[in-house]
Amino acid sequence: MEELHIRKAYVSDSEFVFTVKKTAFQEYVEQVWGWDESYQRELHHRRFTTQDLRIIQFCGTDVGFLATSRTRATLKVNQLYILPEYQGRGIGSACMARVLDDASLRQKPVVLQVLKVNTRGIVFYQRLGFTIVGETTTHFLMKTA
Repeated sequence: MEELHIRKAYVSDSEFVFTVKKTAFQEYVEQVWGWDESYQRELHHRRFTTQDLRIIQFCGTDVGFLATSRTRATLKVNQLYILPEYQGRGIGSACMARVLDDASLRQKPVVLQVLKVNTRGIVFYQRLGFTIVGETTTHFLMKTA
């Protein structure tokens, strides 16, 4: 997908990243814990300053973000959110293809967790080859082969 670009997130992207997460994910958080705006902003600030966030651009427009991390044994997807009006266009799949290619080159599996109430996300990751390998009370833990 040549219209897709992924760039480093800068401090000036912080509010955009929060807005994307809130727009794409608030309904799931509300179902599990309830949405507490001040807690979510504090969590966002902590993650924004500690994770390697990337802005997803489609046709020159910022449409989402991705955060990954590496361990000795795995590549982990910490966050992947696409604005709802850009979902269903293959953007998330194209981003994950890049993550999966990187992991394959490093000969590492990709791991992530997804809220159990996020059935759309579960189906998305299963379509990409992830399987459920464990669970917590709120999340499924998923992994590639």
